[in-house]
Amino acid sequence: MGTHALTIKRASAMPAPTWHFLKMNDTQIEIPEGLAVAPSVKVSEPWRARGAADEFDNALADAQEEWEKLHPEPTPQEREELEAFTRAEADATYGGTAQSNYQIGADALEEARSLAVAFEHGVGEEAAAYLRFAAGERVVVQTDPGQSVEAQVVVSAVPDALSVAAIDVVAGRNSSVSLSIVVDSPDVPASAGASGFAGTTVRVFADADARVSIVRTQTLDLGFTDIDDMGLFAHDRARIDVRQTVLGAGSTFTGLAGDLRGDSANIVVDTRYLGHADQEHDFNYVLRHHGTRTECNLGANGVLAGKSSKTLRGTIDLIRGAKGAQGSENETVLLVDEGVKNKTVPVILCNEDDVAGNHGATIGHIREEQLLYLQSRGLSKDDAERMFVGAMIEQAAIDAPDEESRAGVLRLGETVIPGFAELFEEEA
Repeated sequence: MGTHALTIKRASAMPAPTWHFLKMNDTQIEIPEGLAVAPSVKVSEPWRARGAADEFDNALADAQEEWEKLHPEPTPQEREELEAFTRAEADATYGGTAQSNYQIGADALEEARSLAVAFEHGVGEEAAAYLRFAAGERVVVQTDPGQSVEAQVVVSAVPDALSVAAIDVVAGRNSSVSLSIVVDSPDVPASAGASGFAGTTVRVFADADARVSIVRTQTLDLGFTDIDDMGLFAHDRARIDVRQTVLGAGSTFTGLAGDLRGDSANIVVDTRYLGHADQEHDFNYVLRHHGTRTECNLGANGVLAGKSSKTLRGTIDLIRGAKGAQGSENETVLLVDEGVKNKTVPVILCNEDDVAGNHGATIGHIREEQLLYLQSRGLSKDDAERMFVGAMIEQAAIDAPDEESRAGVLRLGETVIPGFAELFEEEA
């Protein structure tokens, strides 16, 4: 039995929408009818069988109990004072403005006092639920306090099918997890024109003083669509590092949401992407600071060539009470051709005074003098484009965390630039 046609509306939605005519507030994912649900997932042993599917929920419930002890319910007087402040803030008589739908929703979320309710998926709950359903069995990587583990999950795309993995990472106190995720289409000839869907939905719980490192490498052929969904929870002094390398697939939907709930929690996201041919990339990041002295860093570096397009939404939310928090986001984009389309919207939301937020973007075409220099060295415009595209793929191969990731990069590089694998091996 194949999939029913499904349209996931308002996927990867920005928490605080901007002007509608920019067409950047969210995206839409179309799941075609008739795809076979055929997960092709390989997991390094022995972690496939370790842990139970409810370990993440249990860890979040334990964190809820700890959090409630440190953050008791407001007293009637405190609640009355907060309500009076809110009324005065919104009273136009005193120069205030009415609350937006975002502000109303954000206040309601905080008043719910629920870590489970506040936990988010970067691509959205509807898309994450669909991926969980398609994945079937959940892969759980769980560590005991003080333990260190390495794990790998390889998702192989299947023509005319939906192949996804649902992964939970539960890192105990003072433990460390290193996870490599590979999403590739190794058995699909590039000339076959095959199509399908592949992807992952990942939930991460990093307990106090835990370290979690995730490297996801995507090297699908152009006929496929990739959905990369992540939701992160960081406890006291926990650190989560995510590196995403997006090279392949005709359409990609990458979403990451993180809750820096614990004091001194830290999340670092490093995204590297390549757009060529008619590729369409969509990125959405939402990091919310709840704990004091928390820190996040969103970094993206990409090359857009051919007629490719990319949209990146990055939101850092500095919530009231997150004193001493720091958040920064920065993107560098090289536009190789005139036909590319780039949209970048960095957003910092702030409801606390003792915080620091920074954002910036460097976006530009190859300068005319640079192109003239390359041409004077015998390189045509097409040669120059291949050089920049090849440099991005070569760097991905150099930084690949394991042989499976590296093999996928080299395979894709060969389809994009014939002879790439041989040239890379010679240079290496």
